[in-house]
Amino acid sequence: MKVKIIGSTKIGYELPKQEALNFSGKSAGICYLPDTLETLFSEAEEKTIRRYKMNLDSGHHSVFGHATYNLSLEGIPKIIAMILNNEKIYNTSEKSARYTKMLPSDKEKVLYEKWIEIYKKEISKEYPKFDLKKVQKLAQENARYLISVFTPATIMEYTVSFQQLNFIISWFEDYIEKEPENAFSKKLKSAMKEFLEALPDLKVEKLNPRIKGKKLSLFATRERKEEFGENYCTTYLASFAELAQAQRHRTLYYEISFLDKAEFYIPKIIRGTKLEEEWLKDISSLEEYYPQGMLLKINERGTVENFVLKCTERLCGAAQLEIMDQTLDTMRKYLDATKDNEEIYNYLLPYSKGARCTFPGFKCTMPCVFGGKGAINRKV
Repeated sequence: MKVKIIGSTKIGYELPKQEALNFSGKSAGICYLPDTLETLFSEAEEKTIRRYKMNLDSGHHSVFGHATYNLSLEGIPKIIAMILNNEKIYNTSEKSARYTKMLPSDKEKVLYEKWIEIYKKEISKEYPKFDLKKVQKLAQENARYLISVFTPATIMEYTVSFQQLNFIISWFEDYIEKEPENAFSKKLKSAMKEFLEALPDLKVEKLNPRIKGKKLSLFATRERKEEFGENYCTTYLASFAELAQAQRHRTLYYEISFLDKAEFYIPKIIRGTKLEEEWLKDISSLEEYYPQGMLLKINERGTVENFVLKCTERLCGAAQLEIMDQTLDTMRKYLDATKDNEEIYNYLLPYSKGARCTFPGFKCTMPCVFGGKGAINRKV
């Protein structure tokens, strides 16, 4: 066996569209390689162009996935990042709204700053041994539920193939043209237009998935039946913020639909206290902004093995509390539904005793202050 690099990322280098097309044309030649790679890569450019044009016309677009782009996306709304992340074929490094301070609109900012101070006070009361830095981060994590998913504050590096980027362009164009207009879609169409206008000229007219009828995967088109076995499908209420965490599990599939009447997540640290009513009043006043704490119907699908992988990441004292609680709820439903399926039930059972530090064979390299049992019952 021989392994060698035939192309690589280079900082500061902007791969021209024509070069990406040529690279894809040569990649297509590997499928029917009569000679060596060296001969293929040194062929006349006209031959390469004829080949990639034939692939464009035939709809055999996978060869255009070999060329990749590292994009810096600055000031994009969280909702655009979530739509991109739901398509799975990417790598991303994204500014965290959990741990960094956000810069929202004036109305949001007033409430955001107000609730950071409230949460700092409540967290310090509940956990007096936490240092100021930890309290600040946890306060920000809870207050960010007030920030709109349309706030242009996210900064991310997004690495994507030439093919997938063109697919995204076509999906955005189709959404802008065909999606019925409501309060949410109007805002989203505006954000999509801005994204498309900001992109470098990398669009290839025939490089799109329209012939196969594919659409953006985030928005549900039908109700799905709940089931648990070797594969599972479940629907639950969760916030935009939790969805953004869940999307990191690229082996799982997520779709969303909106509730008929807006509802909002209530952080556990204030749940059942006199502050709960004040929180709901404040976050409800931001409904038209689509705050990250707005609840959605989220459908999640995957295999039992990949659900366990999710548990290994999310049943942890360092994970976002909302997604940890939801993962626990899904585990309970999974176990209850598979009591008569001994193989699946016994496979899941060792992962249902507490946080991941209680899992068989798991060794935590960064123990948290809560411990295996405390992590499951924490309020932040």
